[in-house]
Amino acid sequence: MILPPLRVLTVAIAFVATVAVQAAEPAIIAKARARLAPDHVLDAVKSIHYSGTMTTPDPRDPTKQAEYRIDIYLQKPYQQRIEITSNEMIEVSALDGYDAWRRVTDATDPSNWQQSQLGVDQIKQLRADVWQNLAFFRGIEQIGGTVEDQGPVTIDGVSCRKVAFIHSPTLIYYRYFNEATGQLVYTGDEDSNIREEGEMTAGGIRFAKTLRITQKTDAGTQVRVITFEKITVNETFPPELFAVPLPTLR
Repeated sequence: MILPPLRVLTVAIAFVATVAVQAAEPAIIAKARARLAPDHVLDAVKSIHYSGTMTTPDPRDPTKQAEYRIDIYLQKPYQQRIEITSNEMIEVSALDGYDAWRRVTDATDPSNWQQSQLGVDQIKQLRADVWQNLAFFRGIEQIGGTVEDQGPVTIDGVSCRKVAFIHSPTLIYYRYFNEATGQLVYTGDEDSNIREEGEMTAGGIRFAKTLRITQKTDAGTQVRVITFEKITVNETFPPELFAVPLPTLR
């Protein structure tokens, strides 16, 4: 989750800038990072590939659950691809720098597909998502954002520290860290949030095993559960994995 650092003109300027960033950083961030892995391990991450399953209410019958295969590819500086697969369809959404797209294909008939380009606001959101997943909580100032310690909060009976990662006035990630251990307990707000459960290790880094995603909509509250079976760190993905697909004949 870390972007390449901004280059500075002199060593002296670099030293002053580093001290300023460290002074402004909430203390809980160092604890949260230390819980995951040493700094040099986190800072060396260039890509992550998550593979597993996603369980969600069946769109055809919300009283039942549907299960999908899911693969998430993240690569610095701003590339992301999410593949969701079932027996009926394959849905791919991707970000490639400043381009983002979505394609849905009939799994039984690859010639039957629909593709769309995503808008500016969605691209900004996806770029922020990539940073959040690869920076491990540190360095948002280098991409023009800010981080704020918003004080103690109790979540699920756990004493937490609320930290705001501000990409812009309208694009803010609220994360709640266990004050004693630095563990990430909760991300989001009452309407849309993520809770992490369990753990697994990959590339010397501690990751959550399961993500429980809750979203409130006009139709009610929807809960999706993503369970990772495999996580790979620092694969090198080809450019075409993220690039907008060229038109093909049906």
